[in-house]
Amino acid sequence: MKKIFIYLVVCISYTAFSQVKMTTYTYALKGLDTLKMDVYTPKNLKKGDSVPVMLWMHGGGFVGGDRAYPSEVKLAQLAAENGYLGVFISYRLTRKGQLTGFGCDCPKSEKLLTFKNAAIDFLDAAKFIYLNKGILGADTTKIIAGGSSAGAEGMLNAVYMREYFVDDLKLYQNIKFAGVFSLAGAMVNADYITMTNALPSAFFHGTDDNLVPFGSAPHHLCSATKPGYLMLDGSATIVEKLRKLERPFYLYKVLGGKHELSSIPFEHLDDVFTFFNQTVFKNEVIQTVKIVNKI
Repeated sequence: MKKIFIYLVVCISYTAFSQVKMTTYTYALKGLDTLKMDVYTPKNLKKGDSVPVMLWMHGGGFVGGDRAYPSEVKLAQLAAENGYLGVFISYRLTRKGQLTGFGCDCPKSEKLLTFKNAAIDFLDAAKFIYLNKGILGADTTKIIAGGSSAGAEGMLNAVYMREYFVDDLKLYQNIKFAGVFSLAGAMVNADYITMTNALPSAFFHGTDDNLVPFGSAPHHLCSATKPGYLMLDGSATIVEKLRKLERPFYLYKVLGGKHELSSIPFEHLDDVFTFFNQTVFKNEVIQTVKIVNKI
């Protein structure tokens, strides 16, 4: 019989948010990095139950951020209140302490390595959920992959470009995602999105984002002469791909908006959960674009 190991349970606590339970696990060890996840469980989850998952990767430019920031905790609690397991992860901050940071002085090859590390960490977190789905109460056929800014970049590359970033695809052959929730995110090449892997996807992005492109543009808007020149495909390009494939999407587009759209849009989360309810759980094809002006 195959044994399934959970590396470490660090703590179990009950939040004041309708008594949502939070449990911390170590899902992977990567060199000196101990990668953990906080799992927020719906209060009425019973033994043997299986609920959808929101797997979330925080932002921070691959130099900072935290899965336990107040905004992340609030989103996790709201996910649990909506019947999901809210799984919020730490991951390798590859650019932390690097003199070139993650901007235009960071060489393209190092940017791609950073994306690769983040994508693999995201997939490893999903694999941990899959291997321990009975213990966690996870329906691994309904994992919504989410992230903000750098976390959205890592997540999108994990979901749509694993063939590009992963050396041994057999390690993740059982890992499937059901939807995408991206805040100011982009991927290396939207051509990797096909009818086979296209998922219901929700995006929030500003048209004037100067860090992560809204359409197709260089990362951080670097000039072609800079070491960090790397073209990325942002929300608008991904949505156009999904439109042509006749797959579901929800785009909240802020005219003149910049990178503040990476913040969690609490006032619009009901729309997001409704979108996933209709497209992931009911298999409806809905294509929505909401356009607002920056205030």
